[in-house]
Amino acid sequence: MRKIDLLLNEYGESHQTKLNKIIHYFCVPTIVLSVIGLLAAIPTPSFITNLFPASLSGYAHFGTIILLITLVYYLRLSFILFLAMLTYSVVVLFIIKSIANANFMPLWSFMAILFIISWIVQFYGHNHEGKKPSFIKDVQFLLVGPAWTISHLFEALNIKF
Repeated sequence: MRKIDLLLNEYGESHQTKLNKIIHYFCVPTIVLSVIGLLAAIPTPSFITNLFPASLSGYAHFGTIILLITLVYYLRLSFILFLAMLTYSVVVLFIIKSIANANFMPLWSFMAILFIISWIVQFYGHNHEGKKPSFIKDVQFLLVGPAWTISHLFEALNIKF
């Protein structure tokens, strides 16, 4: 069995109830967005911003760097999964830039609120199910969560990954 299948099966063991699954379908992508947004809000040193072309300067931040690193992880698991996560990453970066440009509140504040609310709801889902979150056993499952969410979309669309 492929490593991705083993990871998704193990992650799925603590996500069996319909309520917990639905919560995760919404909260996992929101947590990814909020974490990358929080990283994007950290002032970026010029040696990092200088690595990006001027046309991409709005994306030159720690969030982009972490996304690039995690994309390597997904690539090692599945090329199709990598493509999906790459697409999602582009969307996340666009949303973050749009929120930052809107200037209705500091980016870090907005992302912190999203992060806290999403985790509270996810812990409610796990309490409802009666099982601990998978990342307590292995921190790697923080990266498996988004893959698990996308894997259900793939299954619904009959896409092999």
